[in-house]
Amino acid sequence: MSSLTEKDRPIVQLLLNTGTCPRCILRFCCMGSQTLYRCPYKDLMKDLKEFLKNNQEKEDTVCFNAVDPPCKRIRLEHTEEEPDDLNHNGVLQQIPSVDSENTAMESSAVKVCNVCLGILQEFCEVDFVKQVCQKVNSADYQFTSFVFSVSLPPQLSVRERAAWLLVKQEMGKLGLPFAKDDIVQLKEAYKWIIHPQLSEELGVPADGKSLFEVSVVFAHPETDEECHFLATACPDCFKPAKNKQSVFTRMAVIKALEKIKEEDFLKHFPCPPSSPKNLCVALEIQCNNGAVFVAGRYNKYSRNLPQTPWIIDGERKLESSVEELISEHLMAEFKADSFNFSSSGREDVDVRTLGNGRPFAIELVNPRRIHFTAEEMKGLQQTINNSSDKIQVRDLQLVTRSAIGRMKEGEEEKTKTYSALIWTDKAIQKEDIAFLDDIKELKLDQKTPLRVLHRRPLAVRCRIIHTMKSEYIDEHHFRLHLKTQAGTYIKEFVHGDFGRTKPNIGSLLNRTADILELDVE
Repeated sequence: MSSLTEKDRPIVQLLLNTGTCPRCILRFCCMGSQTLYRCPYKDLMKDLKEFLKNNQEKEDTVCFNAVDPPCKRIRLEHTEEEPDDLNHNGVLQQIPSVDSENTAMESSAVKVCNVCLGILQEFCEVDFVKQVCQKVNSADYQFTSFVFSVSLPPQLSVRERAAWLLVKQEMGKLGLPFAKDDIVQLKEAYKWIIHPQLSEELGVPADGKSLFEVSVVFAHPETDEECHFLATACPDCFKPAKNKQSVFTRMAVIKALEKIKEEDFLKHFPCPPSSPKNLCVALEIQCNNGAVFVAGRYNKYSRNLPQTPWIIDGERKLESSVEELISEHLMAEFKADSFNFSSSGREDVDVRTLGNGRPFAIELVNPRRIHFTAEEMKGLQQTINNSSDKIQVRDLQLVTRSAIGRMKEGEEEKTKTYSALIWTDKAIQKEDIAFLDDIKELKLDQKTPLRVLHRRPLAVRCRIIHTMKSEYIDEHHFRLHLKTQAGTYIKEFVHGDFGRTKPNIGSLLNRTADILELDVE
């Protein structure tokens, strides 16, 4: 234990005798060497005792003559009259004497640590590592690296505060400062120990930027109520939240500990913290892969197919949708938990999407499989296209999240091309509609259509018809090809929506007009 120095001896001696494990002692000695924490538990305990023994012998021979700095021999043999002996009613409890070599050995026998509750003991051993890896391997994920996350019981922060106050008190007697920010964080130390073991067992490196996460949630039911006094002392720190089962979250506890005065803390919590009977338990061991994004373009050839599931008042209106016809195959191949579908605009259920197709993207949540070659993506595209004559997809590919954002950007600035089959109540001749071809940059005022008013806010939107080209069919029918600003309601531009869109084809022709078919080209 060559990393420890003379100033660490009081901390080592004090914490060993109050039931603290060797690795937590290293944390309180501010040891930043990762390899030190990875030493076997028994070796660490042996080294700490040897460190105390060697320094005790050295002190017995040379420390009596020391003048500057003063002797740092820990003073634990206080009498009842000494004001620094504090108790559970407001201050520090008396610590058993460790003058003899044997006392330190006996009091530091293997037991559950009173600070980490066993996190840096049992859960650093190979059996637990194998348990985690067995869970990962059985989940059948594809991954080339991993990030390890751990959720600790909030009462660990309370116990760490109590241990810090104990050490701070003792170091203060020696005229030495002891800042709590210098203590190595429990999570950090645990990851130093567990990362190399998990890497070796899983055969991939640990990487903080990895999209594959292995997480462990620890709990310690025996001490769950140790945080409760903070709710009385700092009630404003504990506010119920809909997505939280308890108000005693880790962040709420830390906030309360920062706020509570030391003397108030010591009135409610033992210092040193008591030794528990039981270890923490690993409530959950979970795996999660970051989302994978697949994008492409789709054509819709059916006039009886919505883009997304059409459900009104809990009742499904049509059996399928564009979203489902595409996603069911992606879900199966990527083995994902769920998906989120998005597209650049949308068409009505009775509108076809032709031409190059509409850009779409699907976010696949927690996929087991993430690696696909270009050929495999082509094969998946073909599978989707073979499964239905209602849709076709093209340019299917893996993309990044940022690419999805770019797809959604500028939707309103795009130009869209449509083909509309229009009916008129009064007979028309070719020359009656020819003037439409000469209209350029026609400005519309479109009040939110009645048909979408239930899901869109009421507003008047200015839209532009860039160009129109008419194609005469017969006395009551013609086809109109339009280039418009994205977001223009074409159906309403044709029939007027009871005057909510002005001008409209009906008003321009001075007759009633309606739309029979609409295609996005």
